[in-house]
Amino acid sequence: MKASNFAEKYRPSLVQDIVGQEQAIQDTQKFIKEFPKKKGLILHGQSGTGKTTLVHAIAKENNLDIFELNSSDLRNRLKLEEILKPASEQHSLFKSGKILLMDEVDGVTGTDIGGVPELIRILEKSAHPIIMTGNDIWDSKFSELRPKCKLVEMNPLSVENIVKVLQGILKKEGVSENVHYLKQIAIKSQGDLRAAVNDLQTYVLSDQTNVDFLEERSKQDTIFNILKKLFQQRNDNLNLFDTTKMSLDEILLWIEENIPREYKGKALAKAYLALAQADIFRGRIYRQQFWRFLVYQNIFQSAGISYAKDKPKTAFTKYERPQRILKIWLNNRIMGKKKTISQKYARYVHCSTSRAMQDFQIIKKIIASKPEIAKNLNLSDEEMDFIKK
Repeated sequence: MKASNFAEKYRPSLVQDIVGQEQAIQDTQKFIKEFPKKKGLILHGQSGTGKTTLVHAIAKENNLDIFELNSSDLRNRLKLEEILKPASEQHSLFKSGKILLMDEVDGVTGTDIGGVPELIRILEKSAHPIIMTGNDIWDSKFSELRPKCKLVEMNPLSVENIVKVLQGILKKEGVSENVHYLKQIAIKSQGDLRAAVNDLQTYVLSDQTNVDFLEERSKQDTIFNILKKLFQQRNDNLNLFDTTKMSLDEILLWIEENIPREYKGKALAKAYLALAQADIFRGRIYRQQFWRFLVYQNIFQSAGISYAKDKPKTAFTKYERPQRILKIWLNNRIMGKKKTISQKYARYVHCSTSRAMQDFQIIKKIIASKPEIAKNLNLSDEEMDFIKK
């Protein structure tokens, strides 16, 4: 069966058609009514929860124009001054007012001369409400922006609500389907309604019928969710880091940065001791190439950290990125991969490593387009992932 994109075709246009986000709807409506008490609102949450849809529905309900911008096009101060600033000062010609919608605000730069400081300046002088959507609004670059905005969280949808939406779509399409089957689609989506609707169209309304819905959608837990489980639960957590592509070393830096935000007194000392033990094994791994020690590094920085406290915790904690150390470490990793690939390529074509380093961008394209060269270079999976980036 051929069909247009269902995610767009059945996107709710009215507030009453949005399911599972009652509190977010209420908070956003209140923000519009109380403007300019707060001039900015940040809708945050995982993909597919309806952040953009909610803004459009609220605008329609209040007879407001929408001036929509994508933050990928407004990353720096200059672009914000050119596009957003005039829009924040001009009135709507045809409706009672307007909303400025900035999608994916995570992409705005955060330096002193970058986008976030300019965004704050525009926000303070704006004649219209500015609504921003984002996934990771607890990034430290937003520390000055958050207090100036109302924060509204969009929660992942429940399985029941997703099934309800899918049933409504099937009814409109004149298709019948087993509720259990729809429930498997909903479980697989992990709260992402857009993903569930896309799966519905792909698997139910097409020729693809042999699909294992018990396999969860491939999606990484954010590091913030990982830290929350690690610091607030009290159990082994030995598989906790399997849900992210981050290495144990990178996760170790995040843990080190945020331990003092969660633990105090004896618990703090025990947590740092466990982390130190993890770091000892990490050092042995790199100095002596004893990769079998990886399991011990994992045990100390998962179960060791989790059991440092006497009982589970429930209080909310805002986690921060390990800014300086993480940047240095990531840069070293990038340079390390670049160097090892360059060395292999230099031996392959009989040139110097320094020359290969200089021409690395061209070499990347050559290797990516010629699988036989990658095979001859004997590149690891990690090195191939680096080439494809």
